[in-house]
Amino acid sequence: MPLSIATWNINSVRLRIDLVSAFLEAERPDVLCLQEIKCIEGNFPAGAFRKLGYEHQVVHGQKGYHGVAVVAKVPITEHIRRGFCGKDDARHVAVNIAGPGALPITLHNFYVPAGGDEPDPAVNEKFAHKLAFLEEMKGWLRGAETLGPTILVGDLNVAPLEQDVWSHKQMLGVVSHTPVETALLEAVRESGGWIDAMRHFVPPEEKLYTWWSYRAADWQASNRGRRLDHIWVTPPLSGRLLGLEVKREARGWNRPSDHVPVILRLAA
Repeated sequence: MPLSIATWNINSVRLRIDLVSAFLEAERPDVLCLQEIKCIEGNFPAGAFRKLGYEHQVVHGQKGYHGVAVVAKVPITEHIRRGFCGKDDARHVAVNIAGPGALPITLHNFYVPAGGDEPDPAVNEKFAHKLAFLEEMKGWLRGAETLGPTILVGDLNVAPLEQDVWSHKQMLGVVSHTPVETALLEAVRESGGWIDAMRHFVPPEEKLYTWWSYRAADWQASNRGRRLDHIWVTPPLSGRLLGLEVKREARGWNRPSDHVPVILRLAA
């Protein structure tokens, strides 16, 4: 059986549980990875997911901020939840999952720090934290960690390619697309031999966005988007990449997240 995995920065799962439920009823992915759930484990709306058939759940939460979760229709077991930069701020969880043909897969779900507004680590602690976080990812997600079938998803808060932003020239000094961030994220990907599954399906010369700011009066007309959400796979899964969907229409739903869901499908 094929396997479908969705990733979505939901920007408060309790506030937007109705949107998540509608998405799951319509799309029925086997696995949904959420970021920025903004609640502790005990306040996670587990019952709403169970009613939809997502009985398997792993939550790494924090009160009011950050937080990641994985819910699934298929069995999952927790693999690891890791703190970065000496902080326990609920930005990562990994699970084990039986993939197509019972292939065992490790699935990482990340929420990388946004980095604040000033792209200077000397004056902006948030930006320094983001760079340190990415450096730690680069040092860990390589070698033995990426030899087997592994998937990495999440809000990585970096738009690495020129066509991942609405204007490469105007965004060069804006956090998420500065040269230091884009080079570092690419170093993370390259050090582990990761394949950018989204760009496997959408050529690098084509525009591709997953986020549109709340600040735009008409996000669709201005279309000043960025690709902040990513799906990477290791080489053992490259031959199983079947399809990709970016659910752009979700940005226009009532009281939406500023991110939209992305779905990857893997062949049996």
